[in-house]
Amino acid sequence: MEQMERIKQMERCLEQASVAVMELSAALEKYAAARKAIKSLEGYLGSEEWKQDFEAEEAGQLPKDMKRGVLSEDGIWNVLEDGRQLEARMLEVVAERIR
Repeated sequence: MEQMERIKQMERCLEQASVAVMELSAALEKYAAARKAIKSLEGYLGSEEWKQDFEAEEAGQLPKDMKRGVLSEDGIWNVLEDGRQLEARMLEVVAERIR
């Protein structure tokens, strides 16, 4: 590979890596900030409070215009499972890096 082409290729690599690092850093900051909310959801799902809230929903006692995605077991479970899978993937990436 000639010198000019090598430099251009490495410049593309630098640009790609720079953007990826900045985006991942921002995403990790958001995720770290959301950990408290995630812990709250873990405690809420299946709790007595969740059961009471779900029963109130089933009985039509909640306002019709109120958001109630948390009363779907699948909604919370899916977010928690996605988070666990993401954390496992992050560990895989780190393990690849330190090998």
